[in-house]
Amino acid sequence: MEDKLRYPIGKFTAPEVYTKEYLSKRIQEIAEFPILLKKEVSQLSDEQLDTPYRDGGWTIRQVVHHCADSHMNCFIRIKWALTEDSPTIKFYYEDRWGEMADNTKMPIESSLTLLGGLHFRLSYLMNSLSVSDLNKSFIHPEHNASFQIKEVIGTYAWHGLHHLAHITELKKRKGWQ
Repeated sequence: MEDKLRYPIGKFTAPEVYTKEYLSKRIQEIAEFPILLKKEVSQLSDEQLDTPYRDGGWTIRQVVHHCADSHMNCFIRIKWALTEDSPTIKFYYEDRWGEMADNTKMPIESSLTLLGGLHFRLSYLMNSLSVSDLNKSFIHPEHNASFQIKEVIGTYAWHGLHHLAHITELKKRKGWQ
C-alpha cells in the first residue's frame, strides 16, 4: 500500500523508442498540467492544503510549490542543454527546498500562476525542437549520468501527473471530491 501512496501512477518507465507521437503526447500533458492542477486544488481550504498526501509525505501545499520549483529547474536545464555542449547542471536538494517557508506556508496562487506561464513556455519550446535538439543532453551530477532532452520531456510529463495523482488520490480517500 505504501508504494501505491508514494507512486500512485507507478514509477516512470522510459519507452524503448522516443517516437514523434510519444513526445507529442507528453508535451500535451505538460501543457495541460497547470490547468488540471489548478482545477484540483483551487477550492481546497488551508487545512486541506496542509494535509500530507501520505504519512511522511509532503502536504498538498508543498507539492504545488515543489512542482513550480522542479519545473523551473527543468526549463533551465533544457535551455542549458540547447545552448551549451552537454553541460553539467546544478543539483538542488528538493527536500530542503520543500521545507522552506515559501513551500510550507505561502499561499499556492503564485505557484499556480507561475506554472501556467512556465508550462506554456515549456510546451512551446518543446514543440519547436528539431530531432537534433531532442538528442542534446546535460549531465546530472546526482546520477552521474547524461540525459537527453527527449528523455526529460517524458520524465517531466510523468512528474506532473505523478504529483497530480498524489492530490487526486488523497481527495478520494478523504472524500473531498
